[in-house]
Amino acid sequence: MKIKGTCKRDGREFMVDQVIESGGACPWDGEPFESDYAVVLVDSLRDAQEHASLLVQSLEKIAALRPDLSLQSASLVGPIRAQLDRLEQNLVVQG
Repeated sequence: MKIKGTCKRDGREFMVDQVIESGGACPWDGEPFESDYAVVLVDSLRDAQEHASLLVQSLEKIAALRPDLSLQSASLVGPIRAQLDRLEQNLVVQG
């Protein structure tokens, strides 16, 4: 899974891989997204992308088994949505 992001300074989109490769800097202006904790940011972005892929793959395997159960999407999506909402605060809106 490839995660996309948006720079809060200029509203431009980027791929998380670009931020990882740059050591935590914006691929467009070169400014760090988090100057004091760049290593933590890069490691966390890498983990998020890898674990998101693993989660999707695991759910695909479970669904392929066609088990006699269902998973409550809110139990997965709710906590993820809450953290994404925190990240979207103060996002620059173009236009």
